[in-house]
Amino acid sequence: MVIIIKMIIHNQKAQKEFRRELRKNLTPAEAKLWKYLQNSQLDGRKFRRQHSVGQYIIDFYCPKEKLAVELDGNSHFNSVNEQYDIKRGEYLNSLGINVVRFENKDIFEKTEIVLESIKSHFINLPPLPPP
Repeated sequence: MVIIIKMIIHNQKAQKEFRRELRKNLTPAEAKLWKYLQNSQLDGRKFRRQHSVGQYIIDFYCPKEKLAVELDGNSHFNSVNEQYDIKRGEYLNSLGINVVRFENKDIFEKTEIVLESIKSHFINLPPLPPP
């Protein structure tokens, strides 16, 4: 007898309200980047805001590419948060999710470079245009 247990690790119900609050209160950098990612604008890839995987919440996630995009503000630049980010990155990598990180200031100062960098991590063929 084979028992299959499917463990739900994406967008667990326990985090639903917290994710909703995060989406309502995006940082200025998150709001700007979202303008370029929403509605499949970046090479036809669908991104989700404040998507959770396990106990972690990812700023932006593209399921098709298994790509997480994280924005780092000043709060990330201390030893405690750096260790947390490393642990989170290792966990996501263990699930086959690639994590790319950008500083908030790069979203404002180098937007096109950030977008090209995100696209450079796409491994799947782009979707076909509608007929």
